[in-house]
This record gives sequence, C-alpha cells and structure tokens, in this order.
Amino acid sequence: MIKHLSLKVPTLIVLVVLSLMSACTSKNSEKEESASVQTTSVKEDSLHPISDPLVTAIYTADPSAHVFNGKLYIYPSHDIEAGIPQNDNGDHFDMRDYHILSMDSIPGSVKDNGIALNIKDIPWAGRQLWAPDAAYANKTYYLYFPVKDKQDIFRIGVAKSDSPTGPFKAEPTPIEGSFSIDPAVFADSDGKHYMYFGGIWGGQLQRWRSGKYDVNSKEPDSNQVALSPKVARLSKDMLHFDEKVRDIQILDKDGKPLLAGDHDRRFFEASWLHKYDGKYYFSYSTGDTHYIVYATGDSPYGPFTYQGVILKPVIGWTNHHSIVEFKGKWYLFYHDSSLSGGKTHLRSVKVTELTHRPDGTIETISAYK
Repeated sequence: MIKHLSLKVPTLIVLVVLSLMSACTSKNSEKEESASVQTTSVKEDSLHPISDPLVTAIYTADPSAHVFNGKLYIYPSHDIEAGIPQNDNGDHFDMRDYHILSMDSIPGSVKDNGIALNIKDIPWAGRQLWAPDAAYANKTYYLYFPVKDKQDIFRIGVAKSDSPTGPFKAEPTPIEGSFSIDPAVFADSDGKHYMYFGGIWGGQLQRWRSGKYDVNSKEPDSNQVALSPKVARLSKDMLHFDEKVRDIQILDKDGKPLLAGDHDRRFFEASWLHKYDGKYYFSYSTGDTHYIVYATGDSPYGPFTYQGVILKPVIGWTNHHSIVEFKGKWYLFYHDSSLSGGKTHLRSVKVTELTHRPDGTIETISAYK
C-alpha cells in the first residue's frame, strides 16, 4: 500500500510547455506550423499544489476512474523514461504496460496492483500504449487501450479479465473500425455502453478526415469547422462497435460549430462523458492551450453546447482527466509533471473534489493555490 506523500515544490519550477510534445497527442511532423517552446517560471510562493500524487514509486498519467463494487479503480497510462529523443510524433512517450490503482476512500491509501497488461502480450501491437479506459459488463471487466499497430497506425484494442485489476488478456485483433486514441467508455442508465475517442496531431485523427487513413491529411484551416471527436455504441459483448462511428458536434451558445482556430475551446483529445441530473457532460482537453473544458447535451450522441473550463493548465504540456461520483461526492482525476520537476513525459495522477453548481455548471479548478 502506498500512502499519499507531501510534494515539496522547488524554489523555481520551470514549466516546459512544448508544442512538439504530448503524451496522448504530440504534434505530427506533417503539421505546417513550426514547433515552439514556451517556458514559464513560477515561484514557490505562488505555486502550491492542491493535491499530492496518488503514487510516487512510478509515474502515471491520463487517469480513467471508475467505481466497481463500491471501490474506486484508476486506469492510468504508465509513464517511463524510454531514452528516446523527443520529436514531433511523440516517440518519447513509449509506454509499454498498464498498472491499475485502487482506493477504498478519498483521501486514503492507494494500492498499485502491478502490471495488468504488457504490450508484448498484445498480438497486433507495435508500440506506444497510451491512455486507456475500462468498463464492466457480462460479469467481465474490459480494458480498452490505444496502441500503434505494426504499420504505426493507432488502433483501439480490448482486453478481458474477471478482476478489475487484471491481469487482462488482449483480443487477437483491434476493434474493427477503430482508429486514433483516448477511448473513454460511458455506461448509460439503460445499460448501453458508448465509446468516445479521438485525438489530433500525434493521435492521428486528422489523418482520417476522408474516412480512410491518409498520412498526408492535415487539420482544417482555422476558419473551418474543427475536427470532431468520435462516438460509437458498443455491442453487447463489448468487443465491437454496434454501429458506424459518428461525429460529435460541439457548438457555441449560438448553436454554431466550434472552429479549428478556436484553440481555447475546440476538441483536441482526452474525451470523457459523465451524467449529472439527467444531463450529459462531454469533457475534453484543448491540447495546445492546455485546458480541460466541457459541453453539455441531452443525448450521449450530442450535440453538446460548450459551457466552460473545468481545469486550468497544469505543470507539463498535457492535460487529461476523468470525472466520477464516489460515496456521494464528485471527483476530478487529473495529472501533472510536478513530481518529475516539469518533465512533460513523466507525470503523476492526482485527485480533487469537483463541484456542480445548482444550475448544473461546474466550478473551475486550479491545480495550484
């Protein structure tokens, strides 16, 4: 059991924000804009994290949190120092296995349950096990994961276990019709399950604009409608899409689709869906502006109307989250790179309470005081 440890923040932390890096979706080499480096100095007296890392023996990121049988399970990426030089495709994010964390209470002790799935045990996998998610149905636990295949194209796979902590056994092939990254599976009150996915730049979503993989395909121009996240209902056996993949529309308050140039609001990666007071909340990362934002709708398919920011930028380039209700309270799971001293590919999962206001809007959270 690994208990929460206090984080000591250095006197001067340099937050290295690289537009050529992202653990989920780093900027692709075909991107026309040149990569740039931003550095922001934050003094100790102005930077006080509101939460400690859940575990410190390993680096973890992209947390997907679920409650199974009254216990909280977190399904994160497992960051490592792979020794691969940083590049536009994010090759240095060379994650190779998953560790599942569990908790009985918040705050409380956190258990690292060891390796649940290794890339070498996925028959079709090439490299880079990125942000996963999990679901329960048919008396079985399902682990969904993005990984590049032997042709270096991201696909989404699924593995099964009779335990929420694994070990998981991967299916021999990826989910037919799947592509890109960041699967998030939502179980609706009627028992149907939906998978949300997609990520631009290194997540390759822009390469699927025509419906077929095209390595030369780019993002829309800034005055065009932004690329859409994707959704598909899962089959009853949880191993296939039960329908054609659909686009998710994200609209502004006037009912107009968000544009590709609207970097503060447009979808980048890290889909998540939760339901509160009968409304569907679709949340996601804006990527190169580093926000977690949300939009609401009346259907799991959308359309969703943009509402605002859930989480402000954190230490490190990426911002990735999940939202879950546990023992009568709502929580936001997220990550930052404070434990590694700002290394954007070495992150740590954290948790803080999330508040829905009486009108259904969500209070904006800053990860630092």
